[in-house]
Parts: sequence; structure tokens; C-alpha cells
Amino acid sequence: MYLNKLSLVNFKNYKQAEFELSPEVNCFVGMNGAGKTNLLDAVHYLSMCKSYLNPVDRQNINFEEKFFVLQGEWYKEQKKIDIYCAVKAGSKKVFKKNKVEYEKLAQHIGLFPSVMISPYDRNLISEGSELRRKWMDGIISQFDRSFLDNLTKYIKVVDQRNAVLKQMGNFGFFNRESIDVWDDQLVRYGQMVYERRKDFISDFTPVFQKYYALISGSKEEVGFEYKSQLHNADFMELVRQAERNDLRKQYSTVGVHKDDLIFTINGHPIKKFGSQGQQKSYLTALRLAQFEWLKEQLNVVPILMLDDIFDKLDNERVQRLMELVHKHEFGQVLVTDTDKERVEQIFKAIEVPIRLFEIEKNELEEVNHE
Repeated sequence: MYLNKLSLVNFKNYKQAEFELSPEVNCFVGMNGAGKTNLLDAVHYLSMCKSYLNPVDRQNINFEEKFFVLQGEWYKEQKKIDIYCAVKAGSKKVFKKNKVEYEKLAQHIGLFPSVMISPYDRNLISEGSELRRKWMDGIISQFDRSFLDNLTKYIKVVDQRNAVLKQMGNFGFFNRESIDVWDDQLVRYGQMVYERRKDFISDFTPVFQKYYALISGSKEEVGFEYKSQLHNADFMELVRQAERNDLRKQYSTVGVHKDDLIFTINGHPIKKFGSQGQQKSYLTALRLAQFEWLKEQLNVVPILMLDDIFDKLDNERVQRLMELVHKHEFGQVLVTDTDKERVEQIFKAIEVPIRLFEIEKNELEEVNHE
């Protein structure tokens, strides 16, 4: 699978751009702020129906316009597939495959997988639990439609239950029947989400550990600690015990929406005990494991996007990553960097041909076509 052609209209800083890609390595070079990352984000949008960087669709529209359109010409199993996405302020997001609109965006998830390694990944370590849950759920959702369905329903139930709790709090009354109907669904969908997350972490951990050893060249013990209120308690019992507290706070205080994934090194949180180099290796390994996992589960080679990593990783880690590229572990690769000569030298050293684009003042120009 690869993306052959990409078209952008009013997406972020691009008024209009269209270009063809190599099925192998594509490099985009330009100054900081030129819009290199936005091109990768457009690919991510066509892959996952959302931005990698900004979840608010309206904010991805060029500030002078009221809509944006992304179009991608993909080849999968030697068949051409056209994907169309349109977002208009105040309107429903539209996604089409070969001119036929999806009934649900969930139908598209997992068909054209992609993985991005980016400086923004550090937020997975430094920020709160919601980001790590989204990362985990985003992977599972691409190959397990029932999980995505259960998760979607669970989120809606939490929202509805919170609305009922708020109404009860505002009016100073408690109605058992009104809350029971949501409690039953909260437990039913939440339990299935919990079990699937637990299984995923168990199976994913060895893959991640393999890539950490490859990238870091060290023998630290890395892993994950899945924290959930459901580990040692019955979910419904937890809900009943939290009832008074939920009424007082007017939102649901227990459930899988409170889960967290602690990233560990030698048994301790890497956020507190990992060096900067260890954290970089951890995050790179995390994304490479994600790549392999999706590849195996979907039987499709995802697009790998490397955003400004040559400037953020030391030479040793870059070399180990490039060795994987040289061994053709990946399919189509998209790379951004500020230094044209550095990119050319890196790929020349491993004898991998590239298609090189230069970006300046929101304009894209192909420099070579190897």
C-alpha cells in the first residue's frame, strides 16, 4: 500500500498544493514554519479521519477560508483507491472512498494505516493519562472494529450519565431508575474495553521491548504498567460505591475513562527516572512497535512518517533507525527536515533513493526524482 498523489485545498497554511509521491522514500525540506509537518498531518488525516496535531477540525482550515479539502490517490493490492475528505465550518465532516460516502467514519479506520514519529510524541510521556489512552485505543481501533464500537458507545454513555448526574445535582433529587439504565451500559461496554486493552498491552509489550533494544543498544528493562480501577474490583460494585461521590461532583468518577498507561524503565516511571536519551529511544521504539503491530494485524504495510527526527535524535540512534530503512523493514516513508544536505547524505550512505521536495513560502517544488 502507498499514497501516490496528495492534494490539499485550504488545509492549514496551504491554499492549494498537489504532488505525486514515490512508493519508497520521500523527503520534504524547508525552514521551520514552512509547512513540512502539515503535509504529514494531511496524510494522517486521510488515514485516521483526524489531525495528528489538532483535534479541532475548524482550526485546521486556512484562517482566511471556511473549508478545507484533502484528496489522496492510494494504491492497495495494485488497485487505485481515491479518498476524499471535506471539512466545512459548522457542517458534518465528509469522507468518501471512490466517490461513495462512508455512513460512519469508523468504517475507514484501519484501511490506510500510518504511523508518525514526531517531536510531539514527548507529550505521551509528559502529559496526562487521556493522551496515552487515546494512543492505545487508536491502535486497537484500527484492527478491532468491535472494540471501536464498544469504546464509542462507552464514551456516549459516560456523557449521558454525567448529564443525568448534573441534572440531579441541580434539582436536588435522586432518581434510581434514571441512573440505573446508564450504569448497566457503563459496565457492559466498559468491561469489554478494559479486557481488550489488557490483552493488547500483554501482547504488544514484547514487540516494543524488541525495538527499544534495537534503537537504544542498551539492556534497560522497559515496559508498561496498565493502571485501572477494574483490576481488583467488580465494575458494578465500584459504580455503586462511587454513587454518592458522583452525585456530589456531578460526573462519573470510576470507569475505564480513568485508566492510565505508565511508561516504565527498570520498573520506574520513565517520566521521572528516564534520561532524555532514554525517553527518545522509548518513544521511537513505541512508534516502531506500533508500525509492526499494525502491519501484522492488518496485513498491510503502514506509511511511516518521520517528522524532524534527524535534528532531535543523536547520530547513533539515527544510524540504527536508518539500518531498519536500509533493510526494507518499511514500505513508503515520508521524512521532513530543515537540512537538505543532511537528508541527502543520510540516505546516500545507506544507498536508498529518495524523492526530494523543497518547501518555501507555502510552495512545494520537487528537486529530484530518483
